[in-house]
Amino acid sequence: MSGRGKKQAVAGKSGATKRQTRSAKAGLQFPVGRVYRLLKRGNYANKIGLGAAIYLAAVLEYLTVEILELAGDAARENKKARILPRHIQLAVRNDDELNRLFARVTIAQGGVMPNINSQLLPKKTVRDAGPSQEQGGSQ
Repeated sequence: MSGRGKKQAVAGKSGATKRQTRSAKAGLQFPVGRVYRLLKRGNYANKIGLGAAIYLAAVLEYLTVEILELAGDAARENKKARILPRHIQLAVRNDDELNRLFARVTIAQGGVMPNINSQLLPKKTVRDAGPSQEQGGSQ
């Protein structure tokens, strides 16, 4: 044993209960304990409540799920099985709210959004009257 942390409760002893993490209690995948530790060490305030760490972990988890869902859709559109930074870039820039959140963020290897200036596109020309209309008009 490395000597870190408390000893695990033995199942045979009376009063032994199954330990549960703060993330499991909150129903989250993100580590509430780590977020709490980082908030305390960051000197953002004199006192940090546990509720703040739970809330922040929940927000981070929600944003991560949202971005990964949109990036997965972008990867599927490009017929890829793996999410690349390009797919994250496309997902973030095509979503209005995420684009505002990541407005000043550069995603490495993300590339640029496909965009062609409308002035560079070929002009749509209306063809002159077809032969069927010319014949009908001359009579």
